[in-house]
Amino acid sequence: MSIDTWLIFLVAAIGLSFTPGPNGLLALTHGAIYGVRRTVFTVLGGALGFLVVIAVSMFGIGALLLVVPDMLTVLKWVGGAYLVFLGVQVWRAPAIAVSTGGDRPSASAWSLFQQGLLAAATNPKGILFFVAFLPQFIDPQRDLGLQFVIMASTFIVIEIVFELVVAALSQSLQPLLARAGRWFNRATGGLFIVIGLLLPWQL
Repeated sequence: MSIDTWLIFLVAAIGLSFTPGPNGLLALTHGAIYGVRRTVFTVLGGALGFLVVIAVSMFGIGALLLVVPDMLTVLKWVGGAYLVFLGVQVWRAPAIAVSTGGDRPSASAWSLFQQGLLAAATNPKGILFFVAFLPQFIDPQRDLGLQFVIMASTFIVIEIVFELVVAALSQSLQPLLARAGRWFNRATGGLFIVIGLLLPWQL
Protein backbone atom coordinates (compact mmCIF):
# COMPACT_ATOMS: atom_id res chain seq x y z
CA MET A 1 0.00 0.00 0.00
CA SER A 2 1.16 3.54 -0.60
CA ILE A 3 2.81 5.43 2.24
CA ASP A 4 0.05 8.07 2.20
CA THR A 5 -2.65 5.43 2.63
CA TRP A 6 -0.63 3.72 5.37
CA LEU A 7 -0.20 6.99 7.28
CA ILE A 8 -3.96 7.60 7.18
CA PHE A 9 -4.51 4.01 8.34
CA LEU A 10 -1.97 4.54 11.15
CA VAL A 11 -3.83 7.58 12.47
CA ALA A 12 -7.15 5.76 12.21
CA ALA A 13 -5.75 2.68 13.98
CA ILE A 14 -4.47 4.83 16.83
CA GLY A 15 -7.92 6.36 17.14
CA LEU A 16 -9.46 2.88 17.13
CA SER A 17 -7.19 1.76 19.97
CA PHE A 18 -8.28 4.75 22.06
CA THR A 19 -11.94 3.91 21.50
CA PRO A 20 -13.55 2.34 24.60
CA GLY A 21 -13.94 -1.38 24.04
CA PRO A 22 -13.86 -4.73 25.83
CA ASN A 23 -10.12 -5.30 25.44
CA GLY A 24 -9.18 -1.84 26.69
CA LEU A 25 -11.43 -2.32 29.70
CA LEU A 26 -9.97 -5.78 30.30
CA ALA A 27 -6.42 -4.41 30.22
CA LEU A 28 -7.44 -1.64 32.63
CA THR A 29 -9.10 -4.10 35.02
CA HIS A 30 -6.42 -6.78 34.89
CA GLY A 31 -3.68 -4.19 35.27
CA ALA A 32 -5.25 -2.98 38.50
CA ILE A 33 -5.98 -6.47 39.85
CA TYR A 34 -3.09 -8.64 38.66
CA GLY A 35 -0.37 -6.14 37.73
CA VAL A 36 1.13 -5.33 34.36
CA ARG A 37 3.33 -8.45 34.14
CA ARG A 38 0.37 -10.80 34.39
CA THR A 39 -1.71 -8.60 32.12
CA VAL A 40 0.80 -9.19 29.31
CA PHE A 41 -0.92 -12.56 28.79
CA THR A 42 -4.31 -10.82 28.52
CA VAL A 43 -2.91 -8.40 25.93
CA LEU A 44 -1.27 -11.16 23.87
CA GLY A 45 -4.53 -13.10 23.84
CA GLY A 46 -6.32 -10.03 22.60
CA ALA A 47 -3.68 -9.53 19.88
CA LEU A 48 -4.30 -13.05 18.58
CA GLY A 49 -8.05 -12.45 18.67
CA PHE A 50 -7.69 -9.24 16.66
CA LEU A 51 -5.48 -11.05 14.14
CA VAL A 52 -8.22 -13.64 13.59
CA VAL A 53 -10.92 -10.97 13.27
CA ILE A 54 -8.89 -8.91 10.80
CA ALA A 55 -8.06 -12.01 8.73
CA VAL A 56 -11.71 -13.13 8.58
CA SER A 57 -12.84 -9.62 7.67
CA MET A 58 -10.19 -8.87 5.07
CA PHE A 59 -10.11 -12.18 3.24
CA GLY A 60 -13.90 -12.33 3.31
CA ILE A 61 -13.87 -8.96 1.58
CA GLY A 62 -11.22 -10.23 -0.83
CA ALA A 63 -13.31 -13.28 -1.76
CA LEU A 64 -16.31 -11.05 -2.37
CA LEU A 65 -14.28 -8.77 -4.65
CA LEU A 66 -13.29 -11.74 -6.81
CA VAL A 67 -16.97 -12.41 -7.49
CA VAL A 68 -18.15 -8.78 -7.68
CA PRO A 69 -15.18 -6.47 -8.44
CA ASP A 70 -17.28 -3.30 -8.19
CA MET A 71 -18.41 -4.24 -4.68
CA LEU A 72 -15.45 -2.35 -3.13
CA THR A 73 -17.11 0.98 -3.97
CA VAL A 74 -20.34 -0.15 -2.31
CA LEU A 75 -18.43 -1.44 0.74
CA LYS A 76 -16.64 1.89 1.08
CA TRP A 77 -19.89 3.88 1.11
CA VAL A 78 -21.75 1.47 3.39
CA GLY A 79 -18.70 1.19 5.62
CA GLY A 80 -18.31 4.96 5.71
CA ALA A 81 -21.93 5.32 6.85
CA TYR A 82 -21.35 2.72 9.59
CA LEU A 83 -18.21 4.53 10.78
CA VAL A 84 -20.19 7.76 11.07
CA PHE A 85 -22.86 5.89 13.06
CA LEU A 86 -20.20 4.32 15.30
CA GLY A 87 -18.55 7.71 15.80
CA VAL A 88 -21.84 9.19 16.99
CA GLN A 89 -22.31 6.24 19.39
CA VAL A 90 -18.79 6.64 20.81
CA TRP A 91 -19.27 10.42 21.10
CA ARG A 92 -22.41 9.90 23.19
CA ALA A 93 -21.08 6.99 25.27
CA PRO A 94 -20.45 7.48 29.02
CA ALA A 95 -16.87 7.54 30.24
CA ILE A 96 -15.35 4.11 30.72
CA ALA A 97 -15.20 3.10 34.39
CA VAL A 98 -14.00 0.10 36.35
CA SER A 99 -14.24 -0.97 39.95
CA THR A 100 -11.54 -3.14 41.50
CA GLY A 101 -12.90 -3.37 44.99
CA GLY A 102 -12.80 -6.70 46.81
CA ASP A 103 -10.39 -9.62 46.63
CA ARG A 104 -10.06 -11.85 43.60
CA PRO A 105 -8.07 -15.09 43.36
CA SER A 106 -4.99 -15.09 41.18
CA ALA A 107 -5.49 -16.27 37.61
CA SER A 108 -3.24 -18.46 35.50
CA ALA A 109 -1.43 -17.11 32.47
CA TRP A 110 -3.59 -19.35 30.24
CA SER A 111 -6.79 -18.06 31.84
CA LEU A 112 -5.77 -14.45 31.27
CA PHE A 113 -4.71 -15.24 27.69
CA GLN A 114 -8.09 -16.87 27.02
CA GLN A 115 -9.97 -13.89 28.41
CA GLY A 116 -8.09 -11.50 26.13
CA LEU A 117 -8.55 -13.80 23.11
CA LEU A 118 -12.27 -14.26 23.64
CA ALA A 119 -12.88 -10.57 24.31
CA ALA A 120 -11.45 -9.73 20.88
CA ALA A 121 -12.59 -12.71 18.81
CA THR A 122 -16.15 -13.12 20.05
CA ASN A 123 -17.21 -9.49 19.87
CA PRO A 124 -19.53 -9.31 16.82
CA LYS A 125 -19.05 -5.57 16.64
CA GLY A 126 -15.35 -6.22 15.96
CA ILE A 127 -15.96 -8.09 12.71
CA LEU A 128 -18.65 -5.60 11.70
CA PHE A 129 -16.28 -2.73 12.38
CA PHE A 130 -13.38 -4.17 10.39
CA VAL A 131 -15.67 -5.06 7.48
CA ALA A 132 -16.59 -1.36 7.43
CA PHE A 133 -13.10 -0.07 8.25
CA LEU A 134 -10.73 -2.08 6.05
CA PRO A 135 -12.31 -1.41 2.62
CA GLN A 136 -11.47 2.27 3.06
CA PHE A 137 -7.79 1.33 2.70
CA ILE A 138 -7.77 -1.71 0.38
CA ASP A 139 -6.23 -1.23 -3.05
CA PRO A 140 -7.63 -4.01 -5.29
CA GLN A 141 -4.72 -3.51 -7.70
CA ARG A 142 -2.16 -4.53 -5.08
CA ASP A 143 -1.47 -7.84 -3.34
CA LEU A 144 -4.19 -8.46 -0.73
CA GLY A 145 -1.97 -10.72 1.38
CA LEU A 146 0.72 -8.08 1.72
CA GLN A 147 -1.87 -5.43 2.55
CA PHE A 148 -3.22 -7.76 5.25
CA VAL A 149 0.25 -8.18 6.77
CA ILE A 150 0.82 -4.42 6.81
CA MET A 151 -2.59 -3.47 8.22
CA ALA A 152 -2.80 -6.30 10.75
CA SER A 153 0.75 -5.79 12.07
CA THR A 154 0.26 -2.02 12.30
CA PHE A 155 -2.98 -2.32 14.23
CA ILE A 156 -1.80 -5.12 16.52
CA VAL A 157 1.45 -3.36 17.47
CA ILE A 158 -0.50 -0.18 18.30
CA GLU A 159 -3.08 -2.17 20.29
CA ILE A 160 -0.43 -4.07 22.28
CA VAL A 161 1.44 -0.89 23.19
CA PHE A 162 -1.77 0.94 24.10
CA GLU A 163 -3.12 -1.88 26.29
CA LEU A 164 0.21 -2.34 28.10
CA VAL A 165 0.32 1.38 28.84
CA VAL A 166 -3.27 1.22 30.10
CA ALA A 167 -2.39 -1.79 32.28
CA ALA A 168 0.74 -0.13 33.67
CA LEU A 169 -1.11 3.09 34.51
CA SER A 170 -4.39 1.43 35.51
CA GLN A 171 -4.51 2.77 39.06
CA SER A 172 -3.84 6.37 38.04
CA LEU A 173 -5.93 6.18 34.87
CA GLN A 174 -9.16 5.36 36.66
CA PRO A 175 -9.68 8.82 38.24
CA LEU A 176 -8.51 10.43 34.99
CA LEU A 177 -11.07 8.47 32.98
CA ALA A 178 -13.76 9.44 35.45
CA ARG A 179 -12.96 13.16 34.91
CA ALA A 180 -11.94 13.33 31.26
CA GLY A 181 -13.26 10.12 29.70
CA ARG A 182 -16.06 11.91 27.86
CA TRP A 183 -13.52 14.11 26.09
CA PHE A 184 -11.59 11.01 24.95
CA ASN A 185 -14.86 9.59 23.65
CA ARG A 186 -15.63 12.78 21.76
CA ALA A 187 -12.14 12.93 20.24
CA THR A 188 -12.21 9.33 19.01
CA GLY A 189 -15.87 9.52 18.00
CA GLY A 190 -15.14 12.65 16.00
CA LEU A 191 -12.21 10.90 14.30
CA PHE A 192 -14.45 8.06 13.10
CA ILE A 193 -17.06 10.53 11.86
CA VAL A 194 -14.39 12.30 9.80
CA ILE A 195 -13.08 8.98 8.44
CA GLY A 196 -16.58 7.87 7.52
CA LEU A 197 -17.37 11.14 5.74
CA LEU A 198 -14.09 11.71 3.88
CA LEU A 199 -12.39 8.43 3.03
CA PRO A 200 -15.02 6.96 0.65
CA TRP A 201 -14.48 10.06 -1.52
CA GLN A 202 -10.68 9.98 -1.43
CA LEU A 203 -9.55 6.34 -1.52
